[in-house]
Amino acid sequence: MEYKTILRYARNTPRKMRYVVDMIRNKPIPEAQRILKYTPKRASYFLHKLVNSALANATNRDVNLAPEHLIISSITVGDGPAFKRWRSASMGRATQVKKRTSHVTIVLKTIPQTVRSVNRAGGKENKAK
Repeated sequence: MEYKTILRYARNTPRKMRYVVDMIRNKPIPEAQRILKYTPKRASYFLHKLVNSALANATNRDVNLAPEHLIISSITVGDGPAFKRWRSASMGRATQVKKRTSHVTIVLKTIPQTVRSVNRAGGKENKAK
């Protein structure tokens, strides 16, 4: 099953956000949280909150879902609106400064759980001679 969460109007440029997004794409949730926790970029703060929110949304919809069984199947960064500000320049002029924002969409997908058979004889197969 897929779970979708959207972060809108994040005060970080999309170009800087994509650098951190590429590190967590196609990773399991616990690994993505570890990566974001120790990444020294401002974008990792926003993305860590987004991953935690997506995990909360998924576990709210399916109570029996564990974080280890979720993977970030797709995560995209889009341009949000830019705040337009003015900065004074030389000779009495003014130049425009755009403070860019981002929209981030994350889709979590459940990993199919495989059942492993455990050999009860201590890991060794008993062969009849």
